[in-house]
Amino acid sequence: MKDYEYYIIWLEYFNKNLSKSKGRKVSKGRSVFDPSIDELIEAARLAGYEPNDVNDKAHYPRRAYTRSGYIMVKKEEGGSKSRVLNKIADALLQIRSKKK
Repeated sequence: MKDYEYYIIWLEYFNKNLSKSKGRKVSKGRSVFDPSIDELIEAARLAGYEPNDVNDKAHYPRRAYTRSGYIMVKKEEGGSKSRVLNKIADALLQIRSKKK
């Protein structure tokens, strides 16, 4: 059963290798190549969200042949999912820039 108090944030939303029709939700300028679930968790925490549930064995519906993963973050009052995705994407870019 769906939990409507949380947003599900898939790795595919931030993957620069994917087109929008394959699942990417943020712009190419805010996306990274092949994000990992650990990076996504760290980026969510850096953006101010605490992942409630982590599933690293799930398959994104549009790419059922590849193992992916997702996290769940609590919805904000008056916020939108796209705003949450953009904050996490910016944090993910910060993490990637530190690794270089």
